[in-house]
Amino acid sequence: MMDTQLGVNQEKLLESSEILRALAHPLRMRLLGFIDEHETVNVNRIYNTLKLEQSITSQHLRILRQQNLVNTRREGKFIHYSVNHDKVAQAVKAVDAFLKSEA
Repeated sequence: MMDTQLGVNQEKLLESSEILRALAHPLRMRLLGFIDEHETVNVNRIYNTLKLEQSITSQHLRILRQQNLVNTRREGKFIHYSVNHDKVAQAVKAVDAFLKSEA
């Protein structure tokens, strides 16, 4: 769907805002940093090391998964997480381009 007056693709705008909302939360940024530091890590190690509740950790990881900011790989009963560097870089590049255009 395209808004002809502004030339804004509403679907892309909604998708972009959801990605930025996922990245804007301090705990999700902390989770991304921890996962990136360890390359791949399972949820048990995340919440035990960071001293978080399992339910809170899972809730925030779900949001990161929904926005494709993390990759998952199942190994038995464990799900291992890694950062989707391409998606994160794409978001950073888009924000950077926007900020440069506003300068």
